[in-house]
Amino acid sequence: MVEAGRGDAVAPLRWIAPAHWQAVDIVSDLHLGDALPRTIDTWSDYLRRCDADALLILGDLFEVWVGDDAAVLPAQAPLVAALAEAARHRPLYFMVGNRDFLVGESLLRASHMQGLPDPCCLELPWGEQVLLTHGDALCLADEPYQAFRRMVRSEAWQREFLARPLAERQAIAAGIRRRSEERRRFDGEPGVDIDLPLALRWLDACSAAVLVHGHTHRPESAPLGPGRWRHVLSDWDLDDTVRPRAEVLRLRRDGARRYDPRELAAR
Repeated sequence: MVEAGRGDAVAPLRWIAPAHWQAVDIVSDLHLGDALPRTIDTWSDYLRRCDADALLILGDLFEVWVGDDAAVLPAQAPLVAALAEAARHRPLYFMVGNRDFLVGESLLRASHMQGLPDPCCLELPWGEQVLLTHGDALCLADEPYQAFRRMVRSEAWQREFLARPLAERQAIAAGIRRRSEERRRFDGEPGVDIDLPLALRWLDACSAAVLVHGHTHRPESAPLGPGRWRHVLSDWDLDDTVRPRAEVLRLRRDGARRYDPRELAAR
């Protein structure tokens, strides 16, 4: 795993896509869990109908992930099975986010997803270089979150947490979901955006002109500077009756476009 700290000019993994890829779908921040049954249904349907050559998930697929032994729980097993079935038809790639950073090799094997380091640079068949990241490591202005992130990403913290019984880890996660202040420790302060100078250094490190990230829940496609562009991914929440949302970013030779995954069911 490639991790970046404050001010680091990282050398992201360079990943060359297969020559036959002509459509790549990218999503993040689905936060799948018991509270989002409509979102889960749409996600499962999207996995069945997806016609892209590859699907990239840039973190926070799950609302919370307390360890790979949770994959057999009734709430998680159908999600894992749906991923494994989808991976039979096209490759699935997964990058951890701030909510599911404890996803490990066991879950990747069970779901047939392939892990991606954060950040990494995808070279598409038409020559475009795209820098991929979940986005939380770039939010430097959120110093309390960055301190928390360094703590929970340490081997010592993860070893101690994963040594606890599964039921205890679930209880801790449930408590965090109930307490808004604790929840912000995982998500960071609302409204904090990525650090532009650091993002540009990351782009320079892999000679990329395009950045794709999630985490901030503020979807847009806009210039990041002269000759630079970024696509911010949407979160998914179709159980929100006030502002239901779900969006996929598709990269093709003729450009990028966003689409509602429910469009696939109407075709």
